[in-house]
Amino acid sequence: MHPSASNSCVKASCSPWAAFLPSSVFSESSDYSEAEVLPDSFPSAPAEPLPEFLLEPEDAFIVKNRPVQLRCRASPATQIYFKCNGEWVNQNDHVTRESLDQITGLVVREVDISVSRTQVEELFGLEDYWCQCVAWSSAGTTKSNRAYVRIAYLRKNFEQEPLGREVRLEQEVLLQCRPPEGMPAAEVDWLKNEDVIDPSQDSNFLITIDHDLIIKQARLLDTANYTCVARNVVAKRRSSTATLIVYVSGGWSSWTEWSQCNAQCGRGWQRRTRSCTNPAPLNGGAFCEGPPFQRVTCTSLCPVDGGWTEWAKWSACGTECTHWRSRECQAPPPRNGGKHCSGSMMESKNCTEGLCTRMSVTVSPPPPALAPGMGVAVYAGLVVALVLCVILALCVGVLAYRRRRRHLHGDITDSSSALTTAFHPGNYKPPRQDNPHPLHPSAPPDLTATAGAFRGPLFSLQHGVNDSPHKIPMTTSPLLDPLPSLKIKVYNSSTLSSLELPTDMGPGDGEILSLKSVGTVGRERDFHSHTLSREPGLSTSATLGNLGGRLTIPNTGVSLLVPPGTIPQGKFYEMYLIINKWDKTTLPSEGSQTVLSPVVSCGPSGMLLNRPVVLTLPHCAQLDTPTPDWTLTLKTQTHQGAWEEVLTVGEETLSSPCYLQLEEECCHVLMEQLGTYGLVGQSCPPQPACKRLQLALFAPRAPCLSLDYSLRIYCIHDTPHALKEVMDLERSLGGVLLEDPKPLLFKDSYHNLRLSIHDIPHTHWRSKLLAKYQEIPFYHIWSGSQRPLHCTFSLERGSLAVSQLTCKICVRQVEGEGQIFQLLTDIQETLPPHSPLPSGGSCLPSSQVGPYAFRLPDSIRQKICASLDAPSARGCDWRLLARSLGFDRYLNYFATKPSPTGVLLDLWEACHQGDADLVSLATALEEMGKSEVLVVMTTDGDC
Repeated sequence: MHPSASNSCVKASCSPWAAFLPSSVFSESSDYSEAEVLPDSFPSAPAEPLPEFLLEPEDAFIVKNRPVQLRCRASPATQIYFKCNGEWVNQNDHVTRESLDQITGLVVREVDISVSRTQVEELFGLEDYWCQCVAWSSAGTTKSNRAYVRIAYLRKNFEQEPLGREVRLEQEVLLQCRPPEGMPAAEVDWLKNEDVIDPSQDSNFLITIDHDLIIKQARLLDTANYTCVARNVVAKRRSSTATLIVYVSGGWSSWTEWSQCNAQCGRGWQRRTRSCTNPAPLNGGAFCEGPPFQRVTCTSLCPVDGGWTEWAKWSACGTECTHWRSRECQAPPPRNGGKHCSGSMMESKNCTEGLCTRMSVTVSPPPPALAPGMGVAVYAGLVVALVLCVILALCVGVLAYRRRRRHLHGDITDSSSALTTAFHPGNYKPPRQDNPHPLHPSAPPDLTATAGAFRGPLFSLQHGVNDSPHKIPMTTSPLLDPLPSLKIKVYNSSTLSSLELPTDMGPGDGEILSLKSVGTVGRERDFHSHTLSREPGLSTSATLGNLGGRLTIPNTGVSLLVPPGTIPQGKFYEMYLIINKWDKTTLPSEGSQTVLSPVVSCGPSGMLLNRPVVLTLPHCAQLDTPTPDWTLTLKTQTHQGAWEEVLTVGEETLSSPCYLQLEEECCHVLMEQLGTYGLVGQSCPPQPACKRLQLALFAPRAPCLSLDYSLRIYCIHDTPHALKEVMDLERSLGGVLLEDPKPLLFKDSYHNLRLSIHDIPHTHWRSKLLAKYQEIPFYHIWSGSQRPLHCTFSLERGSLAVSQLTCKICVRQVEGEGQIFQLLTDIQETLPPHSPLPSGGSCLPSSQVGPYAFRLPDSIRQKICASLDAPSARGCDWRLLARSLGFDRYLNYFATKPSPTGVLLDLWEACHQGDADLVSLATALEEMGKSEVLVVMTTDGDC
């Protein structure tokens, strides 16, 4: 045999596909080799590329008993065959088609096979039934991806079906659905009254990856039947229908105006109604609670017609020969719209019965002249009588003046009245030389170096030329002469204080008189089982009496208003106001509660008050949401150190000892018991509450002489006191505020606060932080137990010549809000420090004593109270004033006070501490129709 022929036979027989190739291929080769001898060499042909699959077999599912077709296509390919589960499919089971690619001229071969349900079921093992296509050419072989063939099915029973329910309006709704097990996995659709729900068309619907349906806010139109539908290539299954009912609980409309009194004269009734239509209950919602009408008694004054009194006696006969008599319409006088008397009030007639004669004038001769001696005696007697009258008038004036001055001390509660030598009040005594410590052991501690400064007028020892002798003029000049040391002792049932007026008063102390407590320096007093430490800038005190006053801790937003009449007449108290430091007191929060205000102590505790005082506390709760997110609670600390709830806002009862007026940044507490107080809060489901925080960025004071440089970011409450505390701390550490603090809303979501630094110029600076960011735990911020919270970013510059630093610091709550600091600073340049002014108002003095602490004059206050305290049948009384001022959240608290209007005005004074003008109050009174009070305010006030 020719060697060439033998070689070709070897090539054919060596092919692993020889068993599958058609026999004609080998027979034609044999015939050719026997008929003609092959040449020694053939012309070279271009190399054929590897086969490339144009179509690969895809996964398929056998539905019921229908077989599936697998197809593949490759080019160039001399042969294509399927291999299933590692075994070659018989050649007879292949359906082959061959074509020619018109562009490339290569042969395209396509092969189909059929896989039946029996073939798949006969496979044993864990692996699914699979098939793979193999194509080859002269250059080699290529394998396709595996295609899996599975038997399709869908179970009948749902793993979890949706359940019907009733929900209130705007509530979030979750309808759960777990489809039956199937192959392939079933797709899920939701039907609402047999219509398919498309979340892209209605954003109020959301279908989760677990096939649950979420209705974000239930609407009335969402009341429907909901069905979960599961389907795949085999079948479709429907769950049981879940009926969702969105109900609306009823709400009362506003009260109608009071009806007219049903009795025109005497006792009757007035009635007003409301309806349960705001909104009306729907779909089984609860009906409004409470009565639909109210009825009060009324008294209509009966009209009384006027009646004449008896005629008076006739007058004497006049020169015109007439006399007259009169009567008055006072028996009874007309009242309540009664008719006036008819007729004339006066009557006259001729008193001579018509016989009127003119009187003649007789000229008498002049009296004889007095003797010379008798004229001197007459004139001397007149002079003596005149002198006696002048002396008597002077005595009466002196007695009246002394009596007036004796009672003046009841109207002046500060010690400035002791500066006049014209009188000495009965409770002022000179000091005893044998008692260096006259204070009672129960007296309160010396909380300030100087007691509250009295900014009222001093009373001078001199009178002006035109001043009345019964009036002590006010002056702003210095005191005329320094007075000797004088101690003022004031006794009452609970405290005993001794005040000393210094002898070395400078000439500039005439307008401001400082009261200094003696005998208490260096003493400490146990208060609520812990020491109330006096910190600079965190406390104030003043001696107050019956005229009241105001204590204010500057730049903190904390103040205490003591209205006139709170302290009994003739008594004085050394009152104090302290912000407790966080590291020296136990916090009032517990569980999920958070502290929202500073913890403040006011005293002395156990002090007898005739009317409520107003304590103002700043807070950091975010309150501008349309729905209430907070449950706010006021707490007080007992003498044993434990915290007790005083009241919860919105849940007041008649037994509540306080009233809390809530504003966006502060709250005002009306209370009659001094002590230690704090405001706490917790989220009110379903919405999470937010706290207002401040982010303050500090750096070392320039110039920086080290290669190391640090940036400190504090996370503090958005209250003036918290910012002041951090400013004082950084000032002691040598830090400076780089820019104004930025606000941040921190949500009750259990997510931490994340801080990171970016865009550092790495050519000159290097960050020492190993991690990408720092985090402050959520609980540390929310509980408020750690103060102050901060993170430090430590940087290092390449050389001392580098002075410019630019970077970006990002602070945000994970999945919440955030802020960015864009920093561009020269660390060698001394910048003026930022000094943001807190909302507490630094221009307000630490204490104000007497009438000068109040914007509303006492005369106007008394006339407003007299006009509004008495209940009005039309409701135009103090209740309408409370609604006009926004103090009507719980009117029963004011109704229990002797003068509800007075307490409302005290609260108004506290709410308008920094900007108190009478315009807002006058506007409220004008809307009420109280014109007579407006006249008083216009004439007496500065409205």
